[in-house]
Amino acid sequence: MIEVAICDDHELVRRGIRHTLESEVDIRVAGEAANYQDLRELMREKRVDVLLLDLNLTGRGGMEILQVLRGEDIKILMVSMHPEEQYALRCLRAGADGYFQKTSAPAELIKAIRLLMSGRRYLTATTAEMLIDGLSFPNAAAPHDNLSERELQTLKLIAEGKRLSDIASDLVLSPKTVSVYRSRLLEKLGLSTNGQLILYAIEHHLN
Repeated sequence: MIEVAICDDHELVRRGIRHTLESEVDIRVAGEAANYQDLRELMREKRVDVLLLDLNLTGRGGMEILQVLRGEDIKILMVSMHPEEQYALRCLRAGADGYFQKTSAPAELIKAIRLLMSGRRYLTATTAEMLIDGLSFPNAAAPHDNLSERELQTLKLIAEGKRLSDIASDLVLSPKTVSVYRSRLLEKLGLSTNGQLILYAIEHHLN
């Protein structure tokens, strides 16, 4: 039996995933978590073979949790609403065993879970092609590929038109810390204003 944990801060999403998995005779939902603290408690109490980890959790984000758990004996499938072009390679490089879009068919999620338990990674054709392109053109990475997870989150929220105080609230950080991330963004991307950051995000489909 494959024991699966679901970590997502939206109850409706968790319920939908649970409903998808409950009909499978070889898969069982070990439990659900809405955040890192809940997930840690769940993993202390239950055996978990595969973790379905939402990328955009409130508070401690999915990428941060991924980096904390990467040394543990567990398969991690990142689950996100964002297109593969934005996050798939970043997640795989950080130690994820696969990247799954929430808009994909339920049967594809079941396929991904079984694939991970067989010792393989879950790669869609799009992600596989991006990996091949990266090997063929190693110097073709975009500037934002070198951003930290918090920096990328800050960039996306600036692109949404949010003020630094709102971003701080969303990311559960101090406004001063968010201001530091903004300064790093400008430096790393070679830009000088919020308007240029917004334009960069739009041009690279990060908004």
